[in-house]
Amino acid sequence: MPGFFSWIAGFFTTEKPSPPPVSEARLFNSAKTKEPGAAADDVHGLTLHLEENLFCWLLDTGPSNLRAEQSSSDSVLQELDYRLTNNKMEELPRQPMTIPMLMKALSDESGDRHKLSQIILGDPALTDQILQVANSPYFRTGDHTIESVDQAVFILGMDGIRNVIAAAVMRPMMAARNSREALFAQRAWRWGLTCARAAEFIAKLQNEDASAHFTVGLLPALAYITIRRELQQICRAQRGGGEPDVVLIRNALARYQWVACQLIAKEWSLPPKYHAYLMAAERPVPDQEQTGLIDGMVIGSREVLRHAHQRNLPEEDLEKIVRLTKEQVGRVRAALKAVLSEGAKG
Repeated sequence: MPGFFSWIAGFFTTEKPSPPPVSEARLFNSAKTKEPGAAADDVHGLTLHLEENLFCWLLDTGPSNLRAEQSSSDSVLQELDYRLTNNKMEELPRQPMTIPMLMKALSDESGDRHKLSQIILGDPALTDQILQVANSPYFRTGDHTIESVDQAVFILGMDGIRNVIAAAVMRPMMAARNSREALFAQRAWRWGLTCARAAEFIAKLQNEDASAHFTVGLLPALAYITIRRELQQICRAQRGGGEPDVVLIRNALARYQWVACQLIAKEWSLPPKYHAYLMAAERPVPDQEQTGLIDGMVIGSREVLRHAHQRNLPEEDLEKIVRLTKEQVGRVRAALKAVLSEGAKG
């Protein structure tokens, strides 16, 4: 009766409980089918394949390394689980001071552009970030450089500037702190922006809140860098230094990415519907309506891998995972190809 004795033993130990087993393919939880049998197994296998390819690229490693045995990392995952569960994360990004005012101004139906510009100009660092992001390939609408906040608001409109602000706020948090995380941070940022734009495009097709989908589409990338940095903190504390290996990072990301997203959304006091979109992506139900973020993560990830010439999900398998029509998938992919191509030129 091992279960009974384990239960009894729990009354005589003060150790933190071990984290639950790592769930596979937690990033890509398709809502298209939950039917038992071959169809569901096929979808699960495809999402596993795409997730592994993504992690190979983000962590700059091969599949065999990701599948290697994890050595003596249980205590690290246990500590990470404890910190996430008890809001003890040292690397959790804090709410930027201007966020409450910006959220209020952006939700104003009257769309007072002057008021919004004044709030942005009150934060010189944010102003600089907004102009850089607005002129990046992901947002640039023409050949002319946007030189002022007023010009950015006028050209991009309220919906466009919402997305630029979201990206500008998160960009410094995603900047590499040292050479060890430079490649990961760079790729995670590119991946996050692509998935966010994909979620935004899909939301527009489905008459959903495009700006909200863009923001939540960026959160997984921010969660990834947050978790990686927290692992470094824990490894330094427990081992006296050293970097977490790729297996540990991959397992931590796969298990805790959506938990970290929800914590960031809570820390930043994002509206309830943002939490609902995240929950729908983490735990989709059959035939649910909120699939923009789910499908956006799948298509965005596939397009980033395609553009980087990495192992990828075959194009014909996309329709087995996403709920979009073939025409809709084509439109979203065409939009993503355009921004990725412009980024390469830049």
